[in-house]
Amino acid sequence: MTDRVPVMVLTGFLGAGKTTLLNRILSGDGGRRYAVIVNEFGEIGIDGDLIVSAEEELFEMSNGCICCSVRGDLVRTLHQLLSRRGAFDCIVIETTGVAYPGPVIQTFFIDHVLKARTILDSVTTVVDAAHIGLRLADSPAAAEQIAFADQIILNKTELVSGGELEAVEARLRTLNQCAPIHHARRAEVDLGKLLGHRGLDSQHFWMPQQFTEAPHDDCITSVSLTSHTPLDGLKLSDWLKQLVAGSGREIVRAKGIFDLRGEERRLVFQSIHMQLEADFQREWRPEEPRFSRLVFIGRNLDRPALAAGLAACEGA
Repeated sequence: MTDRVPVMVLTGFLGAGKTTLLNRILSGDGGRRYAVIVNEFGEIGIDGDLIVSAEEELFEMSNGCICCSVRGDLVRTLHQLLSRRGAFDCIVIETTGVAYPGPVIQTFFIDHVLKARTILDSVTTVVDAAHIGLRLADSPAAAEQIAFADQIILNKTELVSGGELEAVEARLRTLNQCAPIHHARRAEVDLGKLLGHRGLDSQHFWMPQQFTEAPHDDCITSVSLTSHTPLDGLKLSDWLKQLVAGSGREIVRAKGIFDLRGEERRLVFQSIHMQLEADFQREWRPEEPRFSRLVFIGRNLDRPALAAGLAACEGA
């Protein structure tokens, strides 16, 4: 059993903080070498460029979800990784925010190669304390992500009161009575509590029957946009603020990396409903393509209007 490669499935609804937690794992656990598989819902990958310390072993799968349309790609990627014995110590799979984890987990118990050569270390679900109530009301995927977890990171606890936090925990316990719940701000959590437990195995893993065949939320769609013209920072800021203020309930999640005119650093933007944040990150590297990309995930998204809004930010 000791030669089987541990795998962490990292899940959680859109904007919960999965990538932030992944970065903490990669930056703060120097004793392990990781291979990272990132799945994104839209046709343009953003999260891969937001992950640190994973340049050598990072695999991106976009324009689909690994619980359905690109599940075969996941199996092929895992087989490819396992052929490189000794190149890494652990595999982390970050699912898209609307993924149902059940089919992903089943993959490790159905595929004979994966069953023999890997072991599920954990299914770790990141929960947004401020928005999980809304997510449970309108998305079955959010409930399944919690139900399948063997550990839960209750993130963004600073955004809710003590009473609200207790209510959230009580709601989580109606879906999962056993998983430990770790409180966190900006996904800061003791990594020793998350890694190395090898808590799941096909011999004793229980699959909640009410969640095994849940369909995707067909109302959730994505719009991915790019611009190869440097953007006007002020126009971009005004547009994003107006957009989030006016359509925040329809836009469940948005994230982007922008090339601004006269600026050598990348601007990284993220929003969750009515909340948004943007920060300058590192400088653009000489060898990387320098362009702006933006992904929206939500309901009733107006692609032409969103594309026109981004294009308007290109003008001087």
